[in-house]
Amino acid sequence: MLRTFFRPGWIVLGLIVVAFAALCFSILAPWQLGKNSSTEKRNDLIRVAVDTPAAPVDDIAPPGKAFDPNSEWREVSIAGRYLTDQQVIVRLRSAQERPATEILTPFVSSDGRSFLVDRGFVRPEQGRAVAEIPVPPTEVSTIHARIRKSEGTSPGRGAHIADGTKAVYTIDPDVVGSQIGQRFDDFYLQLSANQPGSLGEITLPQLDSGPYLSYGLQWLAFGIMAPLGAGYFIYTEVKHRRALRNSASSTASIATSEATEDSSASPGAADQMRDAGFVASAATQRHQIGSGPDASEASDDVKTKLAKRYGG
Repeated sequence: MLRTFFRPGWIVLGLIVVAFAALCFSILAPWQLGKNSSTEKRNDLIRVAVDTPAAPVDDIAPPGKAFDPNSEWREVSIAGRYLTDQQVIVRLRSAQERPATEILTPFVSSDGRSFLVDRGFVRPEQGRAVAEIPVPPTEVSTIHARIRKSEGTSPGRGAHIADGTKAVYTIDPDVVGSQIGQRFDDFYLQLSANQPGSLGEITLPQLDSGPYLSYGLQWLAFGIMAPLGAGYFIYTEVKHRRALRNSASSTASIATSEATEDSSASPGAADQMRDAGFVASAATQRHQIGSGPDASEASDDVKTKLAKRYGG
């Protein structure tokens, strides 16, 4: 029985099941459950930020200190002015399920601290790589904006020039600062609605957890079901082979039993079978002798022998 499961087909099936279950438990399920945890944490931060009034930026993100992830989405106020000659566009974005281009403009506070501000979005114009960008006010203004963490930059998707305009694919203060010669903190500011210099409003994300939790639980279930399914196939194979073996044993036992019963049913059965064979042999000999020239003599001789043996 064990040799059956050491065949190549069963070995390959076992390796596939083990690999799939390990993939579910170590990568796929943690990936989805991790995204669910991240989404829930983001939603909690947004709820707190929405219910908290705006505060001066130096109170929430003091200068010279690393960005605190727990301060993301907090609304801050800053007094200063825009650097209108150093704008950068963010290409290939989406707003309200439509293509959009976001506009990044440096903002220098009254104490000389520089911030990268996402003023919102404009819609692409047909026939133009870059849409016309409204110019922000040049005078000193006070703005409200929400703190956002850097999006980072993927290899090969850094700063570039699009139709004569400085452009990026993601909002990364370090990359943008290197492109325009400014030094920013490791976060950027997303301008709130109806502020000086604001464009199309980038709304807050919807506060739902998404399908990540159910996806994670499904991968866990798949990781459990795969070994159970393989176990069921093994059980079915063993059951089938046992049934075949029992069927063969039963057939052999029945044949042996019938032969024994036939031989023991009548004590003279063997003699009768032997006599019948002799009669058949004699008849054959008689037929063969009767075809020769001495057929009548041979026939009488056979009759005499039979009479002496069986009487009559």
